[in-house]
Amino acid sequence: MLTIARLFGKSPFAPLQTHMSRVSLCLEKLAEIISHLPPTDKIVEDLCKLEHEADLTKNDIRNHLPKNIFLPMERGHFLDILSIQDSLADQAEEIGLSLKLRPLNATESLRSDLQTLFKKSYDTFLSARQIIGEIDELLEASFGGIEAEKVKSMVEQTAHKEYEAKKFQRLLNTKLFAEGGSFSAPDFYLWTKLIEDIGNISVISERLANRIRMVLELK
Repeated sequence: MLTIARLFGKSPFAPLQTHMSRVSLCLEKLAEIISHLPPTDKIVEDLCKLEHEADLTKNDIRNHLPKNIFLPMERGHFLDILSIQDSLADQAEEIGLSLKLRPLNATESLRSDLQTLFKKSYDTFLSARQIIGEIDELLEASFGGIEAEKVKSMVEQTAHKEYEAKKFQRLLNTKLFAEGGSFSAPDFYLWTKLIEDIGNISVISERLANRIRMVLELK
């Protein structure tokens, strides 16, 4: 386990970015799973291990967050951002475990649409991750100026991607309900759960981006 306390000396946001790198590995593994359905037990186990590593990093940061360190944002905001990031890893694990429950019975068209929904949600996540990568530049600019405007623009882009993902999610739900008569009850439940959980990746990602925007507005 990395020494989080040493990272704080480098930058107050370095631990946050380190945790995001762990979260990213979870989403990357989920992308691999979604592109090669059905998943093997091993690849889902790999995802669960990555989520556990992200969880350990989150706990390490919480346990070593110095109370006397200078943070350019309120301590509560810092921990809230950390928690939102971690919920993305949790969501990825939940989707992986759901896909392991039973074979995903459906038409090829529905499978393809599910993969499209994931891509849209994943793109929203990538936008939010990019914002976290900009935090050091924000710090150097004292959370203002051109850099702040750049991040605000990135937040707007993330929100638009979330909107597109949710719009597609509604279309997919409509399609699922139109074909629902051919599904067993467990299959239909699994599909509705997967669609909601995959869509939630974009929702959580937008929430993360908006949390950074809120910090900017408070400056």
